Amino acid sequence: MKLLVGLLGILPLAFCWSISLAADSGEPEYRLHAGDSITVSVWKEIDLQRKVMIRPDGKFSFPLAGEVLAAGRTADDVRIDIESKLAKFIPEAVVTVIVEDFSGNRIYVIGQVNKPGMFIMNPQLTVLQALSLAGGHTPFAKLDDISIVRGLGANQKSLPFRYNQVIEGKLLQQNIALESGDVVVVP
Repeated sequence: MKLLVGLLGILPLAFCWSISLAADSGEPEYRLHAGDSITVSVWKEIDLQRKVMIRPDGKFSFPLAGEVLAAGRTADDVRIDIESKLAKFIPEAVVTVIVEDFSGNRIYVIGQVNKPGMFIMNPQLTVLQALSLAGGHTPFAKLDDISIVRGLGANQKSLPFRYNQVIEGKLLQQNIALESGDVVVVP
Protein backbone atom coordinates (compact mmCIF):
# COMPACT_ATOMS: atom_id res chain seq x y z
CA MET A 1 0.00 0.00 0.00
CA LYS A 2 2.84 2.39 0.88
CA LEU A 3 4.39 1.68 -2.52
CA LEU A 4 1.12 2.60 -4.28
CA VAL A 5 0.77 5.82 -2.28
CA GLY A 6 4.42 6.68 -3.05
CA LEU A 7 3.91 6.08 -6.77
CA LEU A 8 0.76 8.19 -6.81
CA GLY A 9 2.75 11.04 -5.29
CA ILE A 10 5.49 10.76 -7.94
CA LEU A 11 3.25 10.40 -11.04
CA PRO A 12 2.08 14.04 -11.17
CA LEU A 13 5.71 15.20 -10.91
CA ALA A 14 6.80 12.86 -13.71
CA PHE A 15 3.91 14.07 -15.88
CA CYS A 16 4.84 17.73 -15.36
CA TRP A 17 8.48 16.95 -16.09
CA SER A 18 7.58 15.23 -19.40
CA ILE A 19 5.47 18.22 -20.47
CA SER A 20 8.37 20.52 -19.64
CA LEU A 21 10.74 18.44 -21.78
CA ALA A 22 8.35 18.57 -24.76
CA ALA A 23 8.00 22.33 -24.46
CA ASP A 24 11.77 22.80 -24.27
CA SER A 25 12.67 20.47 -27.16
CA GLY A 26 14.33 23.33 -29.02
CA GLU A 27 12.36 22.57 -32.17
CA PRO A 28 10.66 25.63 -33.65
CA GLU A 29 6.89 25.47 -33.61
CA TYR A 30 5.20 25.00 -36.98
CA ARG A 31 3.98 28.26 -38.49
CA LEU A 32 0.82 28.09 -40.56
CA HIS A 33 0.70 28.91 -44.28
CA ALA A 34 -1.99 29.80 -46.80
CA GLY A 35 -3.39 26.48 -48.05
CA ASP A 36 -3.03 24.67 -44.72
CA SER A 37 -6.19 23.17 -43.19
CA ILE A 38 -6.91 23.40 -39.48
CA THR A 39 -9.73 22.17 -37.27
CA VAL A 40 -11.02 24.68 -34.76
CA SER A 41 -13.35 23.57 -31.98
CA VAL A 42 -14.80 25.21 -28.90
CA TRP A 43 -15.43 22.88 -25.98
CA LYS A 44 -19.13 22.18 -25.34
CA GLU A 45 -20.14 24.24 -28.42
CA ILE A 46 -21.12 21.78 -31.17
CA ASP A 47 -21.91 24.59 -33.62
CA LEU A 48 -18.40 25.98 -33.21
CA GLN A 49 -16.45 23.03 -34.57
CA ARG A 50 -15.14 23.26 -38.14
CA LYS A 51 -12.34 22.36 -40.45
CA VAL A 52 -11.18 25.49 -42.27
CA MET A 53 -8.60 26.20 -44.95
CA ILE A 54 -6.35 29.22 -44.63
CA ARG A 55 -7.04 31.48 -47.59
CA PRO A 56 -4.37 33.02 -49.85
CA ASP A 57 -4.60 36.24 -47.79
CA GLY A 58 -3.51 34.23 -44.72
CA LYS A 59 -6.89 34.44 -42.94
CA PHE A 60 -9.98 32.32 -42.33
CA SER A 61 -13.48 33.10 -41.07
CA PHE A 62 -14.88 31.60 -37.89
CA PRO A 63 -18.35 32.13 -36.36
CA LEU A 64 -18.47 34.84 -33.68
CA ALA A 65 -14.72 35.49 -34.10
CA GLY A 66 -14.91 36.90 -37.64
CA GLU A 67 -11.68 37.11 -39.64
CA VAL A 68 -8.70 35.42 -38.00
CA LEU A 69 -5.12 35.86 -39.23
CA ALA A 70 -3.37 32.50 -39.30
CA ALA A 71 -0.49 32.57 -41.82
CA GLY A 72 2.88 33.04 -40.15
CA ARG A 73 1.48 32.20 -36.72
CA THR A 74 1.47 29.01 -34.64
CA ALA A 75 -1.68 27.01 -33.88
CA ASP A 76 -1.37 28.20 -30.28
CA ASP A 77 -1.25 31.87 -31.40
CA VAL A 78 -4.45 31.31 -33.39
CA ARG A 79 -6.11 29.53 -30.44
CA ILE A 80 -5.37 32.45 -28.11
CA ASP A 81 -6.68 34.94 -30.70
CA ILE A 82 -9.96 33.03 -31.12
CA GLU A 83 -10.45 32.67 -27.36
CA SER A 84 -9.96 36.42 -27.01
CA LYS A 85 -12.47 37.19 -29.78
CA LEU A 86 -15.04 34.76 -28.35
CA ALA A 87 -14.72 36.08 -24.77
CA LYS A 88 -17.59 38.58 -25.15
CA PHE A 89 -19.93 35.79 -26.32
CA ILE A 90 -18.60 32.75 -24.44
CA PRO A 91 -16.76 33.64 -21.24
CA GLU A 92 -13.86 31.29 -20.55
CA ALA A 93 -14.19 29.53 -23.92
CA VAL A 94 -11.80 26.63 -24.35
CA VAL A 95 -10.60 26.52 -27.95
CA THR A 96 -8.59 23.80 -29.65
CA VAL A 97 -6.72 24.33 -32.95
CA ILE A 98 -5.36 21.24 -34.71
CA VAL A 99 -3.28 21.37 -37.90
CA GLU A 100 -4.84 18.78 -40.21
CA ASP A 101 -3.07 19.37 -43.52
CA PHE A 102 0.26 21.02 -44.32
CA SER A 103 -0.49 21.61 -48.02
CA GLY A 104 0.45 25.28 -47.79
CA ASN A 105 3.99 24.42 -46.71
CA ARG A 106 5.41 23.66 -50.15
CA ILE A 107 8.57 24.03 -52.17
CA TYR A 108 9.30 23.53 -55.86
CA VAL A 109 12.15 21.74 -57.64
CA ILE A 110 12.58 22.53 -61.34
CA GLY A 111 15.10 21.93 -64.10
CA GLN A 112 17.38 18.94 -64.64
CA VAL A 113 15.82 16.54 -62.13
CA ASN A 114 13.98 13.30 -62.81
CA LYS A 115 10.66 14.33 -61.23
CA PRO A 116 10.34 18.12 -61.15
CA GLY A 117 7.36 19.56 -59.30
CA MET A 118 5.84 20.79 -56.10
CA PHE A 119 6.60 19.04 -52.82
CA ILE A 120 4.96 19.44 -49.43
CA MET A 121 7.30 19.92 -46.48
CA ASN A 122 6.23 18.26 -43.27
CA PRO A 123 7.49 20.34 -41.56
CA GLN A 124 10.90 21.00 -43.11
CA LEU A 125 13.29 19.86 -45.86
CA THR A 126 16.90 20.57 -46.74
CA VAL A 127 18.13 21.12 -50.31
CA LEU A 128 19.52 17.56 -50.52
CA GLN A 129 16.22 16.12 -49.27
CA ALA A 130 14.30 18.15 -51.89
CA LEU A 131 16.61 16.91 -54.65
CA SER A 132 16.03 13.36 -53.44
CA LEU A 133 12.24 13.82 -53.53
CA ALA A 134 12.62 15.08 -57.10
CA GLY A 135 14.21 11.77 -58.04
CA GLY A 136 17.77 13.04 -58.19
CA HIS A 137 19.48 14.88 -61.02
CA THR A 138 19.64 14.03 -64.72
CA PRO A 139 23.00 13.34 -66.43
CA PHE A 140 22.88 16.84 -67.94
CA ALA A 141 22.52 18.75 -64.66
CA LYS A 142 25.07 21.44 -63.83
CA LEU A 143 25.42 20.39 -60.21
CA ASP A 144 27.63 23.24 -59.10
CA ASP A 145 25.23 25.88 -60.43
CA ILE A 146 22.13 24.89 -58.43
CA SER A 147 20.36 27.83 -56.81
CA ILE A 148 17.50 28.38 -54.41
CA VAL A 149 15.20 31.26 -55.30
CA ARG A 150 13.61 32.70 -52.17
CA GLY A 151 11.07 35.49 -51.73
CA LEU A 152 8.74 37.40 -54.02
CA GLY A 153 9.03 40.39 -56.32
CA ALA A 154 11.77 42.87 -55.45
CA ASN A 155 12.58 40.83 -52.32
CA GLN A 156 13.75 37.78 -54.27
CA LYS A 157 17.22 36.48 -53.72
CA SER A 158 19.21 33.59 -55.10
CA LEU A 159 21.16 31.31 -52.77
CA PRO A 160 23.93 29.17 -54.33
CA PHE A 161 24.17 25.43 -53.76
CA ARG A 162 27.28 23.56 -54.90
CA TYR A 163 26.18 19.92 -54.92
CA ASN A 164 29.66 18.41 -55.37
CA GLN A 165 31.07 20.32 -52.40
CA VAL A 166 28.21 19.21 -50.15
CA ILE A 167 28.38 15.52 -51.05
CA GLU A 168 32.14 15.63 -50.38
CA GLY A 169 31.36 16.93 -46.88
CA LYS A 170 32.62 20.46 -47.59
CA LEU A 171 30.72 23.68 -46.91
CA LEU A 172 27.73 21.79 -45.52
CA GLN A 173 26.09 25.09 -44.49
CA GLN A 174 24.90 25.30 -48.12
CA ASN A 175 22.46 22.48 -47.39
CA ILE A 176 20.01 24.95 -45.87
CA ALA A 177 16.55 24.29 -44.50
CA LEU A 178 14.12 25.35 -47.21
CA GLU A 179 11.30 27.78 -46.50
CA SER A 180 7.77 27.60 -47.82
CA GLY A 181 7.68 28.91 -51.39
CA ASP A 182 11.36 28.30 -52.14
CA VAL A 183 12.24 27.14 -55.66
CA VAL A 184 15.26 24.87 -56.15
CA VAL A 185 16.59 25.44 -59.69
CA VAL A 186 18.81 22.72 -61.20
CA PRO A 187 20.18 24.03 -64.54
